Amino acid sequence: MRRLRRYARVARVLGVVSLGLGMAGMFGLLERLGLNSTMDRRQRWSQFFMTRLSNALPFRVTVHGELPQTPMLWVSNHVSWTDIPLLGMVAPMSFLSKAEVRTWPVAGWLAAKAGSLFIRRGSGDSQLIRKQMTRHLEQAHPLLMFPEGTTTDGSHVLGFHAALLQPAIEAGAPIQPLALCYRLPDGRFTRAPAYDGDVSLLDCLKAIVAEREIVARIHVAPALSTTEQPDRKQLSQRARDTIVERIANC
Repeated sequence: MRRLRRYARVARVLGVVSLGLGMAGMFGLLERLGLNSTMDRRQRWSQFFMTRLSNALPFRVTVHGELPQTPMLWVSNHVSWTDIPLLGMVAPMSFLSKAEVRTWPVAGWLAAKAGSLFIRRGSGDSQLIRKQMTRHLEQAHPLLMFPEGTTTDGSHVLGFHAALLQPAIEAGAPIQPLALCYRLPDGRFTRAPAYDGDVSLLDCLKAIVAEREIVARIHVAPALSTTEQPDRKQLSQRARDTIVERIANC
C-alpha cells in the first residue's frame, strides 16, 4: 500500500511536469508571435504552476502571520528545492536562485520566464545581479531570495550574506523575513525534504514521497524598513535573528 502511494505521488508530479511543458510551449509560441506577457502575468502563471507542484507532493501548508500586500524583498531560510514551490504558491513573485536551477527541466525555464534571477558563485557577476535586483524591486516586482546561500537540514540557520540585501536599500523596498520549517503531523522534526550535503535531487524526492504527510509551516514576520535602518549588516542580522526565533518555536 505504501509503495502504491509513492507511485501515485510520483505520477502526480510527472503530470505537473507535463503541465509545465505545455505552459512552456505556450509561452514560447507567444514569444514567437511577439506577444510577450507582462511580469505580473508571468508571475501569476508561475504561482499557478508552483501550487500544482506543491499539491502533487505530500505537503500540508500552513501560513502564520499576514502576507504583505506590497512588493518587497522576501528573505527566507533554505532547506530544500521544495522551498521554491511552497513559497512560490503563497504569492506571485520571482526568485534569486543559483545558476544551476536555470538548467532544471521545466521548473528552471518557468522560473526564468517569471523573472527569476540566477547567480553563479565566483563568476564575478555580483554587480550585475545587484543592478538587476534593484531594477526589479524599483519596478514594484516582489523578489525572494535565500541569503544563507546554501541549504541546511532545517534544524538551524546559517549566516546571511548581507550584501544581498543592498538592492532593497537602494530601491527603498522593505524586507520581509520568512521562516520555513518542515514537521511531521505530530510536530516532530523531519529532514525528509532536506536537500543538503550529498543528497541528490532524486534521493530527496524519494524521501519526501515516502512520508504520508509533511507539514510545511511558513511564518511571516513583520517587515523591516530599509529607509529607517539602511545599514545592510544590521538589517541582515535582524532578519536572521527573526527567522531563527521563529524556527526555534516552530
